[in-house]
Amino acid sequence: MPELPEVEVVRAGLERWVVGRALGPVEVLHPRSVRRHAAGAADFSGRLSGRTAVSADRRGKYMWLTLDSGDALLAHLGMSGQLLVQPGGGPDERHLRVRLGLPADGRELRFVDQRTFGHLMVAPLVPAAGGGALPDVIAHIAADPMDPLFDEEAFTAALLRRRTEIKRVLLDQSLISGIGNIYADEALWRSRLHWARPASGLRPARVAELLGHVRAVLAEALAEGGTSFDSLYVNVNGESGYFERGLKAYGREDEPCERCGAPIRREAFMNRSSYSCPRCQPRPRGAAAGARR
Repeated sequence: MPELPEVEVVRAGLERWVVGRALGPVEVLHPRSVRRHAAGAADFSGRLSGRTAVSADRRGKYMWLTLDSGDALLAHLGMSGQLLVQPGGGPDERHLRVRLGLPADGRELRFVDQRTFGHLMVAPLVPAAGGGALPDVIAHIAADPMDPLFDEEAFTAALLRRRTEIKRVLLDQSLISGIGNIYADEALWRSRLHWARPASGLRPARVAELLGHVRAVLAEALAEGGTSFDSLYVNVNGESGYFERGLKAYGREDEPCERCGAPIRREAFMNRSSYSCPRCQPRPRGAAAGARR
């Protein structure tokens, strides 16, 4: 699933190609892609047609276009969603779900989603804690560590109260947003922390060090256009990211750790996989071993 760097790359593309332009006509080709818009596809289209996008914004893994109506066109890419800016009249993608015209220059904004886990919806904006505005349905999502509104002191205090694995805390979007399985594993590898390390046992200085690695890996991935393991994640121009080449842990089962040479291990975690170095990231005492997958 796309994480902060991938979503930010798409948001930046929307800012370049869509902001300042009117939308319409709007065509919903698959109702599942607007399933979260409770009023239905016709209302979705009606609330977008003729509206102008005034900014492109993001919170964690969600992005939205702020409209001149005071609403937001909110997007979540799910596992395979793509927002593509294409020439009008060009051939439709096989999994095209929603088409939004950009009549000013004849282009189209297309939502393509093979697995239909992603979605679009129109939602009202509400004031966000610390400033700005958010779509009301994601008001519970925390700021991400790259956001100037991110409160590191409050996050550290909340983390130290959690008696659960440190990786589970990093994936909790109500505490810190934008981090998923890939970048959690990468930050933990850089921090030499095993994913099962109890969060409450860390010192504040260790949390600050971990956050530094989180920010560094996100910034490096963003500079490379995100991570692409297949053709499903692309930016608005259909181009893939290249950070996969810089991964140190995730997806590298049995490959040598770049620090010590020990083979990277893969363990089951929350119905997914977690990758770590058995030597650099020793499993904490008392932690159950994750089943090797």
